[in-house]
Amino acid sequence: MSKRWFSVFTAILMTVGIMGLSLEAKADMPTDVKLTTEQQEEIKSLQQDALKQKKEIINKYVEYGVFSKEKGQKIITHLEERYIKLEQNGFVPIFHDDYKKHRSKES
Repeated sequence: MSKRWFSVFTAILMTVGIMGLSLEAKADMPTDVKLTTEQQEEIKSLQQDALKQKKEIINKYVEYGVFSKEKGQKIITHLEERYIKLEQNGFVPIFHDDYKKHRSKES
């Protein structure tokens, strides 16, 4: 059991580290990328797996008393909403600076 938690903890730390690197690299990211259907399906599968694992982690925190049931549900709802937005954008992430540009395209 402790090996599993160590793996989860390591994955979270790596994700945070990668997010930091991606913030530095976002200036170099193209803004009008379109993924192929095959690429979208592959990313969709990975994102669904990640969402499922994140939900399991939040539920464990609730079980262990780290989060209240309400707080855990609020976090899960936020994760699900983020997934939906990602799906609507063809699984290409929208960074905060690009959000206004993306919203103006929808109008």
